[in-house]
Amino acid sequence: MDLKMFLVFAPFLLHAILGFPIQVRAAPYNNNASFLQVTTQEDIYESPSLTETDSEDEVIFNRILKVNKDSSQYLQEGDIVPQRSRSAISCRHCNWPQSNDGIVRVPYVLDPTYEESHIKGIHDAMAEFETLTCINFVKRKTERDYLIIKSADGCWSNYGKVGGGQTVSVMKGGCMWKGIIQHELDHALGFLHEHSRSDRDKHVKIMWEYISPADRPDFKKFENSNNLGLPYDYSSVMHYGPYTFSNTTGKATIVPIPDGSVHIGQRQGLSNLDVAKINKLYNCSRCSSILDAASGSLRSANHPRNYSDNTNCVWLIRTQSGKISLHFQAFELQRTRGCQGDYVKVYDGSSKSSAVLMDKTCGSKIPSDVVASSNLMLVEFVTDGAGSAAGFQATFTSGRSENKENGKEKQSVSNQPSSSQRKNIEELLSTRAITSYLAFGITDQSHADTIYSFRQMGPHSGQVVLAR
Repeated sequence: MDLKMFLVFAPFLLHAILGFPIQVRAAPYNNNASFLQVTTQEDIYESPSLTETDSEDEVIFNRILKVNKDSSQYLQEGDIVPQRSRSAISCRHCNWPQSNDGIVRVPYVLDPTYEESHIKGIHDAMAEFETLTCINFVKRKTERDYLIIKSADGCWSNYGKVGGGQTVSVMKGGCMWKGIIQHELDHALGFLHEHSRSDRDKHVKIMWEYISPADRPDFKKFENSNNLGLPYDYSSVMHYGPYTFSNTTGKATIVPIPDGSVHIGQRQGLSNLDVAKINKLYNCSRCSSILDAASGSLRSANHPRNYSDNTNCVWLIRTQSGKISLHFQAFELQRTRGCQGDYVKVYDGSSKSSAVLMDKTCGSKIPSDVVASSNLMLVEFVTDGAGSAAGFQATFTSGRSENKENGKEKQSVSNQPSSSQRKNIEELLSTRAITSYLAFGITDQSHADTIYSFRQMGPHSGQVVLAR
């Protein structure tokens, strides 16, 4: 192959390699950990290439801006209603109150003009908050402070609790995406855009030359923001896309540093760090995690050693597409009558109100494979204080066929890279600067004995080990 042909095909080869989720060996995250700060010799920032995934995310994010363009509501940063009576950052009474049982109940009323499909979409978005955090959205009775979720003129919200009835606008015409609904609800819970953090300049470079003067206030940095001691999250549901407010086609307004190819922004739903921030702000002691890779694995803490007493953990498996199939590789839980003590339970959706795929299961018999009806599955692991065992380990895949032959699965589809692609990934990683975060372990199926931690290379993760 001559040089010209190589230059033509090289970008496509790199995209094929980097299109797979990349996981790296790293130390677990803790709040007191020191993070590696990497400097480059050349202070050159290039716009990331507009991949297919970037395009999808950008279209979804820009849906908010497109809808809000003609809104009569005065907005800051594209979708936040400003509060002139207080500082959005220094407000001490913006959080919703926590009950004695640890649950934060946020009352709401829904616009009566919403149709059944709209109501389902809003409830599905709320369900992930309730599954992964201590936030529960409840129908208003007589509470003074509550959310009025209505189809106004755009997708927008106030910052935090403002008192009385406050509007969260989820317009029927363009805001009915789960990630957009969660984005606006997160504002109402007290969260600003990720790129507004006080430490953002250590993680992204704002390309002011591609932002029109009228749009520059939307990239304001809050010097006194409460970052909760948690890392910057490129894949937060609260992060702008790379081309947001760009006045020049193909030129990014936000570029990750030091690695400009890191994917930023998405509207698929809450990220693991979004969940961690909610739980920390509201002092929630929840054991929960999101698995959003095409395939991966999960296991009880300490497996194959005995799990801890009084555990209550959930894994939300949320793939981009396809039906999820769960396969148990090892299973040993204390046996009790009706599995009322220690058990694993699997739901066909994102909440415990979803249909049950596998009811409470205990003992030492490995359960049959479980197949969801969609790209959402919730796995719950509960233990009491009466005894312990080795626990369980399972793998999951997405896109698995439901066609069966003689009662067995006929075919499965895997999105794992080939061995040669993995080798190329490993070679590339040897030259990359990686920062990890969160104290959860990750593996994929072909590296089952390797423990990883979440990385800031992108929004995907493979396997998580949870412990209280």
